[in-house]
Amino acid sequence: MKMPVLFQAHGAPPLLDDATWIRELATWAGELPKPSAILVLSAHWEHRPLAIGATRPLPLIYDFYGFPEKFYKLQYRSPGAPELAARVRGLLGAANIATVDEPERGLDHGTYIPLMCMYPQAEIPVLQISLPSMDPRELYEVGRALAPLRDEGVLIIGSGFITHNLRALSLRETPAWAREFDEWTTGVIAKHQHDALLDYRAKAPGVRESLPTHEHFVPLIVAAGAAPDATVTWPITGWWWGGAMTRRSAQFG
Repeated sequence: MKMPVLFQAHGAPPLLDDATWIRELATWAGELPKPSAILVLSAHWEHRPLAIGATRPLPLIYDFYGFPEKFYKLQYRSPGAPELAARVRGLLGAANIATVDEPERGLDHGTYIPLMCMYPQAEIPVLQISLPSMDPRELYEVGRALAPLRDEGVLIIGSGFITHNLRALSLRETPAWAREFDEWTTGVIAKHQHDALLDYRAKAPGVRESLPTHEHFVPLIVAAGAAPDATVTWPITGWWWGGAMTRRSAQFG
């Protein structure tokens, strides 16, 4: 069975106190075929050339600050995925995409926070690779190169947020710019208008306010590239932290 490709709004550690969101992620995982392995590109790791992370279990990276102490004791002891790393290396090499190994780089919160909700037993091998740039076209080609993994039981996940403006977290209502950008993104993805998606910085309404920086949005472009013709559904929607950050998550296929 061809695996779907996911884009997850990955949340911060407080997601683990949000019973509704945990239930939605768990339900989503339960409706997917069980993966043989999971490959994640998180907004929280940029490295050029594209880096392949640890292929053995390592301590988690607590790449956040200002949260209660309990979140700095989280554990997610998933198996390493050396075979998947070798396959990724080969696929990207065949597409002339350079890679480098970073064997001491563990999982960051963009990977393990949602996986703790979806696969809490941590029995599935997990591999994280980096975003090699913020160039939409380059990232789309990364997704295209990784697409054969779908036929091999691998669940490819882009992890980020469609809107990500931390300066707007104090807002009590979802601002118009966030809704407009969320709706535009939903439309171009659903209609497979990938040329528009790749030019989102120039064409999307509200992009400057929704994305002061772009690292949280571009994992969506990798996901679209890995499943360019797939039907898109939105298993999780809604808004978080006052309405400036969308919880919208996508499933391709």
